[in-house]
Amino acid sequence: MPEVAIVGAGPVGLLLGLLLRRSGIDVLIIEQRTRRSGHTRAIGIHPPALAALEDVGVAEELIGAGTRITAGRALSGGREVARLAFSTVPGRHPFVLAVPQPVTERVLRAHYLAVGGQIVEGLRIVSAYDAGTSVSLCGQRADGERVQRGPEVKSGASVRIDAALAVGADGARSTMAAAVGAVPRPRTYPDTYLMGDFADATGEPGTALLFLERDGIVESFPLPAGIRRWVVRTRQLQPPGAVELAELVRRRTGIRIDAGSNSMLSAFAVQSRLVRRMVTGRIALIGDAAHEISPIGGQGMNLGWLDAAALAPIISGALAGEPAAGALRRFEQVRRRAAVVAAAQAHLNMALGRPLPPPLLAARNRALSAALGHPRAGQLLARRFTMH
Repeated sequence: MPEVAIVGAGPVGLLLGLLLRRSGIDVLIIEQRTRRSGHTRAIGIHPPALAALEDVGVAEELIGAGTRITAGRALSGGREVARLAFSTVPGRHPFVLAVPQPVTERVLRAHYLAVGGQIVEGLRIVSAYDAGTSVSLCGQRADGERVQRGPEVKSGASVRIDAALAVGADGARSTMAAAVGAVPRPRTYPDTYLMGDFADATGEPGTALLFLERDGIVESFPLPAGIRRWVVRTRQLQPPGAVELAELVRRRTGIRIDAGSNSMLSAFAVQSRLVRRMVTGRIALIGDAAHEISPIGGQGMNLGWLDAAALAPIISGALAGEPAAGALRRFEQVRRRAAVVAAAQAHLNMALGRPLPPPLLAARNRALSAALGHPRAGQLLARRFTMH
């Protein structure tokens, strides 16, 4: 029986597993999928999360595989409204690191397996029972399962996994949150976006670009290998298309991107939710399983990593016989508060990107330019955008 069962082999579950294995804890990660997406997906790693990744020895490898975003520029109508430099933020990593999520997961997985971690894939958890001294997870095995240093289970078979403690790190559609009755009603937003990765035609490597335009914001972030992500606010959710996205970018910014160079496309709406309890008995929820926020601003994965970094020492102490009730209450209070702050920041980011009539847009841009012209204000905003 593993000491800790983690549901979800995404970046958050893998970091928690790695942290616990480095403390000598027997860990099993359970993943429903047998094939991982090759899309870049979550790309931004903020300085506080980089510090946590540094503690487990993976930060430098990720930095070597990524692109450092050291500055941001806000533009409107072809003119610069404001500029931010991240060089003033505290810590060893004064930048936002852009790394495709498959690379991040590959690095974390390799390190987790290297220290004896176990992963079982193709197993969907459908219920969780807290027996007081252990947790029983019941799941259904899918076909085409793949096991890495984990228990072998026949295809189509039901399976029960017992562990001393269990953690749900299985994302916004968390079966673990549903299993403990912790799924709240989501808050929906009117904002919809079209997103894609293309060859970089801006000539501004290392700089995030925000185009504040009358028809809505266009955001752009550099990625490794000469790729750049574009995110465009749309009037309604629409089917993703490379040509359509390239045309929206051209109309709003004047920048021509090569639709034929597209390597990822996605269209999405936005919702947020926060569970009332992140800890219920011997079961904890972290990452998007506990708090889903808008992806605008790139905070979600980082929030989950910071959850994992805060929870790991509490689990280690509890398994060693130390009292954990007080520490778990503080964990829940601090991490829920962090999620509320991040959700508010994401809400402001979305509000900043909504369409405005030209007079209001011009007035808003003048106010932004004046405010960020003061070094102190620029430093505070840089700290906010890097999750300090």
